[in-house]
Amino acid sequence: MTQLPVEIEERASAAREFLRERVAGARNVCVTSSFQAEDVVVLHMVREILPEVPVLFLETGYHFAETLVYRDRMAAEWNLNLINVLPERTVAEQESEFGILHQSAPDRCCALRKVEPLFRSLAPYGVWITGLRRQQSKSRANLQPEESFTLPGGHTLAKLSPLAEWSTRDVWLYAAAHEIPLLPLYDKGYTSIGCEPCTSLPFDANDPRSGRWSGRKLECGIHLQAS
Repeated sequence: MTQLPVEIEERASAAREFLRERVAGARNVCVTSSFQAEDVVVLHMVREILPEVPVLFLETGYHFAETLVYRDRMAAEWNLNLINVLPERTVAEQESEFGILHQSAPDRCCALRKVEPLFRSLAPYGVWITGLRRQQSKSRANLQPEESFTLPGGHTLAKLSPLAEWSTRDVWLYAAAHEIPLLPLYDKGYTSIGCEPCTSLPFDANDPRSGRWSGRKLECGIHLQAS
């Protein structure tokens, strides 16, 4: 481990303390992870407190091969309690019934392959930890470290985002200092990584999520409250 800049070490210590105060000893805590950089960093912190915390991964069937290889590598190296969350339909079943939704109706595709499966999987938990950051998107500019989140069935969780105020630089320096390997797709120029058909290289250097959904939308919906 190498030394972090003082301001980032202070930020990391504050994030760890925030997590300890809210999850130490709890049994109904989960972490969602896409295995992007911030998700792996927050998982690194949570595992110091809850080594066997359930890690929910949305297995949409459309991921980059590199994402799945990296997920499996980290699950093995960190001995993760990995839970692959599956949609009700396989990719083949969905495409046979509805066509190529990620082209014709990306909101519907995200609903079927991400939102609905995740919300079902979150029902048993009381605390949900994410790697969300305000800097990721203008849609996350008002993100708070701790918020209440209500699922469609009415169940309310405490949603924790301990890296809310972190910059991309903070995340990468933390990962480097702790010798955490990151998803190789970053080396190809990707800055926000989701399903392969809906992820491209960013077209706006000031917007890391500009390569998602060809600019047609900003969020898949898993972080939006049920109406």
